[in-house]
Amino acid sequence: MLAAVPHRRHIAVGVVAALSLSGCAATGGRENAAAAAALRLLDAVAAGDGAAACATLAPDTLREVAEDEPCEQAILDADLPEPGPVEKSAVYGQWAQVRLAADTEFLAVFPGGWRVVAAGCTPRGDRPYDCSVQGG
Repeated sequence: MLAAVPHRRHIAVGVVAALSLSGCAATGGRENAAAAAALRLLDAVAAGDGAAACATLAPDTLREVAEDEPCEQAILDADLPEPGPVEKSAVYGQWAQVRLAADTEFLAVFPGGWRVVAAGCTPRGDRPYDCSVQGG
């Protein structure tokens, strides 16, 4: 199981800050694409397909997940919820936040499309999100 250590939580802080400061949300296609990428991660984990789950991760997140064991196994051992309905998807420039029934994921756009930067995230009031999977 991946445990978030204090220095790793800063990525979620940066993502949240970028989302809140950018000020202009995109609509439609980009939000749907980000939501689809977020769901691909959870669907792959639920299906036990570690390779497909790892393919959804941003490069730094992939490296962090695979730090102690191959990503394909580590992502399946991560504390991620079952897939659920998307409650809200918001795109701010190159960043997105997708809120699902039991999860919040942060994504960034890369040349190949949206990739998951952090997942298994739960809000903690005024403090940064606590994420079970995230880049370093």
